[in-house]
Amino acid sequence: MAKKSVEELGTLQAATLEAVWALGEGTVHQVREHLAKDKPLAYTTVLTALQKLEKGGWLTHRAEGRSYVYVPTATQRQSVTASALRLVKNSFGGDPLRLFRQLLDARPYSDDELAELRRMIAAKRKEQKDA
Repeated sequence: MAKKSVEELGTLQAATLEAVWALGEGTVHQVREHLAKDKPLAYTTVLTALQKLEKGGWLTHRAEGRSYVYVPTATQRQSVTASALRLVKNSFGGDPLRLFRQLLDARPYSDDELAELRRMIAAKRKEQKDA
């Protein structure tokens, strides 16, 4: 079974994965406690979500005493980057400039946002030049 993209995960699985990313790693109890800030969940509900995420390739685990510690198989940044690259490939023919044009045309941007985009482009130019 191919690994789903982040946006294809259900609400509970996505929230559970976000919790593990925020914690770095965690037991069922730790993840449940983290999720309880938004909504209290049963231990078995969180356990099932963690097991499904592990089966889907998002998490792995190690035993510590009588508990499993769940660890992400990729960082949040890596996962979001992979999703963005899939979006560019599937919706924009692999051309990121088409995506950027679409985003630029989608709404007005403040001067601060445009300045931040300029800073990001300048930093990327410098990074590529120095490489």
